[in-house]
Amino acid sequence: MENLVYNSKNAWSEESNDKIMDFSIGYKEFLNSSVTERKCFQNVEKMAIAAGFVCAESMSSINPGDKVYFKNKNKNLVLAVIGEKPLVEGTNIIISHMDTPRLDLKPIPLYEDGDMTFFKTHYYGGIKKYQWTAIPLGLSGIVSTKNGDVEITIGDDEICLCVTDLLPHLATEQMKKTMMEGIEGEKLNLLVGSIPSDCETGKFKQTILEILNKNYGIYEEDFISAELEAYPLLKSRDIGLDKSMVGGFGQDDRICSYTSLQAILELDKIPEKTALCVLVDKEETGSSGNTGIKSMFFENTIAELINMQCDNYSDLLTRRCLSNSSCLSADVAAAYDPSFDYAYERKNSCYLGKGLAIIKYTGSRGKGGTSDASAEFVGKIRRIFNNNNVIWQTGELGKVDGGGGGTVAQYLANLNIEVVDCGVALLSMHAPYEVSSKADIYYAYKGYKAFYEEA
Repeated sequence: MENLVYNSKNAWSEESNDKIMDFSIGYKEFLNSSVTERKCFQNVEKMAIAAGFVCAESMSSINPGDKVYFKNKNKNLVLAVIGEKPLVEGTNIIISHMDTPRLDLKPIPLYEDGDMTFFKTHYYGGIKKYQWTAIPLGLSGIVSTKNGDVEITIGDDEICLCVTDLLPHLATEQMKKTMMEGIEGEKLNLLVGSIPSDCETGKFKQTILEILNKNYGIYEEDFISAELEAYPLLKSRDIGLDKSMVGGFGQDDRICSYTSLQAILELDKIPEKTALCVLVDKEETGSSGNTGIKSMFFENTIAELINMQCDNYSDLLTRRCLSNSSCLSADVAAAYDPSFDYAYERKNSCYLGKGLAIIKYTGSRGKGGTSDASAEFVGKIRRIFNNNNVIWQTGELGKVDGGGGGTVAQYLANLNIEVVDCGVALLSMHAPYEVSSKADIYYAYKGYKAFYEEA
């Protein structure tokens, strides 16, 4: 008799375990070198070029099988494999984001106090502030000076920065506060030095400015036109005695960026519909700005592609293309954590090691801020995964009144695109060190590849 009961499967099996382990090696390398969205952009562009993708700026027309990419302000990329069908009949889109929660330097960051020098920061995205104290931090980004742009990376095996915390012996008052109040945003200051430039006058800030000027040619005023991001100096590693998991910073959402990227790089046949890998910025702060998905860059890219394919371009063709398109919003899901059982509803939770997660809706409480995918589209995605032996699961973001969050799916839905959230479940999401299952990483790649080919 046919089994009528839905049971999510464990993704580990003897026939796929070697593939799962091997696939995670490249992912960890990517994660370690993609510590900011700019670094991630650079890595993706190099990988795209190595796989035969050509920058669209050098092309005037496209044909089925062509591999092209578009870039935007060193923070966005769209990779396209042109399909057999005209673009007006729709595309298959997988979108993920390259930004991740972190600490950004303020425009005027440098100050001295207590015979030490600090950088003031403004945290980016949703973080638990106490998690960012007393851990090694690096600093990376760009400074735009009068002589041009300078890339800065501070932090390696020999040097790091950190945010200090209060010793428990004196923390009686601090520990009476809630976890939200224990560390204030204005106290997330990076310790950067303690040697005075002049022992008599005790000018500590000057020492750091002299080092920065010598090493990078920058002045204090240059911080006003800088984007410098502090990130945990915590190398990605295997977790567990069985090496079944990956621990690392920035897995939300570089885990989906990497798997969707690998899927399009390894398309071995011309897809029926054009496949698009869309990598964006600013998701963690609401997708606004000219590098977020709410900017015109994505729509402009669709228009450019249609213009390269058609003799008589019109805006109506772009609108038809969008309306006929399908999209996976490739963002991470919350994995069930038995240590915090009270936050989850077990029957509708995602689990580590049970494959790629289909999330029909996100949002908070009464489904606020979600696109809520249609039954028909979710059914279509299920069939694609089942037909291609992709192990998958489903769930939602914790208990109904427990909180919540959103993704870029709602903004794609606003363009009349069929879209559903589909990503990898994480433990400790938004922490400086997140945890994923290698099996889920592999099946994300496999599922995304099947979507590109068959949606």
